[in-house]
Amino acid sequence: LFNGSKFNCSDRSGLVELAECAALCNDSALDYNETKKIFEKVGEATETALTVLVEKMNVFNTDKSRLSPQELAMSSNTIIRQKYRKDFTLEFSRDRKSMSSHITPAGKTAGSASSGAKMFVKGAPESVIERCTHIRVGTQKAPMTPLIKQEIMKLVHQYGTGRDTLRCLALGAIDNPMKREEMDLETATKFINYETNITFVGVVGMLDPPRSEVIGAIERCRDAGIRVIMITGDNKNTAEAICRRIGIFKDNQDTRGKAFSGREFDDLSIEEQSEACRHAKMFARVDPAHKSKIVEYLQSHGEITAMTGDGVNDAPALKKAEIGIAMGSGTAVAKSAAEMVLADDNFSSIVSAVEEGRAIYNNMKQFIRYLISSNVGEVVCIFLTAALGLPESLIPVQLLWVNLVTDGLPATALGFNPPDLDIMERPPRNPKESLITPWLFFRYMAIGTYVGAGTVGASCWWYVSYHDGPLLTWGQLKHHFRCAAGGKEFEDIDCDVFDDPHPMTMALSVLVTIEMLNALNSLSENQSLIKMPPWTNKYLLFAIALSMSLHMMILYVPMFNTVFQICPLTLEEWAAVMKISLPVVFLDELLKFIARRYIDVSPKNRELNELEDKKNH
Repeated sequence: LFNGSKFNCSDRSGLVELAECAALCNDSALDYNETKKIFEKVGEATETALTVLVEKMNVFNTDKSRLSPQELAMSSNTIIRQKYRKDFTLEFSRDRKSMSSHITPAGKTAGSASSGAKMFVKGAPESVIERCTHIRVGTQKAPMTPLIKQEIMKLVHQYGTGRDTLRCLALGAIDNPMKREEMDLETATKFINYETNITFVGVVGMLDPPRSEVIGAIERCRDAGIRVIMITGDNKNTAEAICRRIGIFKDNQDTRGKAFSGREFDDLSIEEQSEACRHAKMFARVDPAHKSKIVEYLQSHGEITAMTGDGVNDAPALKKAEIGIAMGSGTAVAKSAAEMVLADDNFSSIVSAVEEGRAIYNNMKQFIRYLISSNVGEVVCIFLTAALGLPESLIPVQLLWVNLVTDGLPATALGFNPPDLDIMERPPRNPKESLITPWLFFRYMAIGTYVGAGTVGASCWWYVSYHDGPLLTWGQLKHHFRCAAGGKEFEDIDCDVFDDPHPMTMALSVLVTIEMLNALNSLSENQSLIKMPPWTNKYLLFAIALSMSLHMMILYVPMFNTVFQICPLTLEEWAAVMKISLPVVFLDELLKFIARRYIDVSPKNRELNELEDKKNH
């Protein structure tokens, strides 16, 4: 289409030459996949886009209605490639930012005076247009003036920074190229000397829109304290426009000191380069060496770097970064240099992997926290019993049962905890940070102390306060070992009461119940049970139900009563068990609130807290 009307590209000789340049200065192809019933690219994506353009232009008016899908894939390109013979290619190099193909018309002898040989050139507009001496006008050519160059570059800038953010390539032709024997094809640094006296043919713009989910993924990275840096070979203006489009830069943000081209970066001193990497968010027109250098500078600042790449040239930077991530569609060299391969080539998958990694680490901490606080409780129980001279609350076989069976099921299920709601709002964890921080240790001790005190308290309640119990005084309970000696304080007491299984059953039931409630507390490190209710981990609910069922089994099956020296409890005794056990939930909720408000405050919550404090003052 041209100005909204159908347009025949074959009517313009300049467009025919542009199609020839796009087809011949190209090593890609299109192929029809019979199994998937789709057309697939063979080769690099940018070159494949040019191959598709040639097919759409159809400059030789090929009747495609009768062609099979296999023939249709490359019909126009095939005609052009039959019309000309490609003699050799001057491969792309970063210094000249272009590549070229030497071609000869079919049937002509390469190198002869009348061969009609040409060279087609394609590359970065700022590089190719700078070397153009003429511009194609119809079948003729006119001198390329500075004003024309300025107008073309202005158009390229509009394409690159406009609504569609097109990636632009300039195409040109050399009508009288040097002969092959006059060129040193082994030295890439000399190729720029052979791509001279170029006649400008045209500019093509490729729409390479970012995936819709990228904007949200970058926002999540920002919330998580992860700095996203875009490193690209694109033109700086185009790269900045893409960065604004995906949220790396805001619409009107000043990019000075945050966006650099490879040349601008090279012009800085070593100290300035290092400082630039502290704040930069975008590097354009970079060489492979730049990527490795950027990684080194970031690492020197104590940053943990994750580098993505797909080409052979990306391999050194992928190897150097802490986490090298190769694209699934990338080269074998890039994949072998990387620590992981991104199968779907989707940036948002990296963000999801970060979230999953943080969730796994959190679940590991919750697993440890649950078991340690439970074990601390058992230690506190034994210590209090011995220190206060109380009757034995738990015996070894009961502790063994709790540790191996009752605790094991919920602990395993904690591995299936969902990610915390604010997990991607926290700053990255310092790799040198201890797994158990002072605050976490305090929480272990606080919960563990309550578990132990509650367990001993349940036993004491039955002895001292329960109306169906012996209603002993505290002094009688502390000096229970004197009962057998027949002291005055035990005149009305049957010493067999100290062998009654009820107090031990109460202690064991409180221990098991508190630990089940403690497992619910371990659903999240800092999130309240109101925000992350128990049913967010169905495996944990099932594990708790199974553990409680096993506890009921040893309570109400006579055979197990003998083994564990316990007995069935009444409803009133169960009510006391629940009253003693439930406060552990409120205690942990208080500790979580303190952590959210003062200890592990996410950047977003810190801002909200500061705003709230300002309002209060």
